[in-house]
Amino acid sequence: MADIKTILIVSECFYPEEFKINDLALSWKNKGYDVDVLTLVPSYPLGKVFDGYKNNLISKDTYHGVNIFRVRAVTGYRDSKVKKILKYINFMLLGSVVSAFIGRKYDYVFGFNMSALTGMLPAVVVRKLYKTPLMFWAQDLWPDSVYAYGFKKTKILQVTLDVFVRFMYRNISAIAISGKGFESKLKPYVHSDLKFHYLPNWADELNMELDPAILSQEKKVHFTFAGNVGKVQNLDNILSAFCLLSDEYQSDSQMNIIGVGSNLNNLKSLARKNTNIVFHGKQKREHMARYYKASNFLIVSLIDKPIFSLTVPAKTQTYISAKKPILAIIKGDTANIIIENNLGLHVDPSNIEAISKLFEECIDMDDHMISKYTEKCDYLLKTTFNKDKIINKMTEVLIDRPSF
Repeated sequence: MADIKTILIVSECFYPEEFKINDLALSWKNKGYDVDVLTLVPSYPLGKVFDGYKNNLISKDTYHGVNIFRVRAVTGYRDSKVKKILKYINFMLLGSVVSAFIGRKYDYVFGFNMSALTGMLPAVVVRKLYKTPLMFWAQDLWPDSVYAYGFKKTKILQVTLDVFVRFMYRNISAIAISGKGFESKLKPYVHSDLKFHYLPNWADELNMELDPAILSQEKKVHFTFAGNVGKVQNLDNILSAFCLLSDEYQSDSQMNIIGVGSNLNNLKSLARKNTNIVFHGKQKREHMARYYKASNFLIVSLIDKPIFSLTVPAKTQTYISAKKPILAIIKGDTANIIIENNLGLHVDPSNIEAISKLFEECIDMDDHMISKYTEKCDYLLKTTFNKDKIINKMTEVLIDRPSF
């Protein structure tokens, strides 16, 4: 590369927090770009600063040659909606101050929009001050997700959010979307000539040669959910459905919940009398292959709200990499991926009795039928959800040949 291009990535989360943006940053670094990241002091998902880090106003460290600028994090947000809002405002303001000072030197700015759109304001600041090309990779939909998470859709909030969202998206130069359904929702907010590029999350690379985790002492059919344990993950309905199983079915099976989140204590209370529901807490990413290998069925689920029908949780691609049947307790794009590729079974996320019947069907399923649901995994891992292909396309579309 004759001239080394510089990229500033703006993301609320980054290493040691486990998100796709870590892989993307390293890939660009390995391709010869100078890559810096503007992010928060790591605290996700527990709302506590990670060991080895100090919650300073501004700090700097490195990750395999990637320079990281960190701003102070608001903690304690896991169980507090107020602190969660403050967390978003904090990064929006502090991050914007830092980006204004460091932004002049970059050839490109890349926004990893994983949650609140407020976290992308530091990227827009660089765009406005220095006319730097700005690219978003949209992982979430504003303003729809604000209402989906429980905020009342008042006229004042609706007008305020619409103005903010339009301002943000009118300042981007290129956009990638993680779900096909995002385009119709975001189109009213962007310039009419902006092209949308469907670039989904890729499948994590799993070492399935590892020994399986020991999930139970007896042989059982293991259902496993792995990921954020929040309200929108619909685990209340899933555990309620599991508890509806007869004693015979329950003795032959086990529900495994791997992860932490704001709804964890409520779920533990719901399941306190059921010894066949096991909470494993948060596990390291490199250990997850052992849990997938020990599982018979993997669960992807979200509550039944229109916005979530457009969302494809990143765990979907990881489950494909594990080559285990997927239970899509979700509507929309994710269910379509599972059904169209015969990767597993689908059920209405709001129908507890139907979910329970699905568990019965799985417990009774023979090995031959189970193997049918994994036949297309290798093809998808080499094509649609291939990490190298997606990152190369991202680089081509958003970096090497941007349409500004």
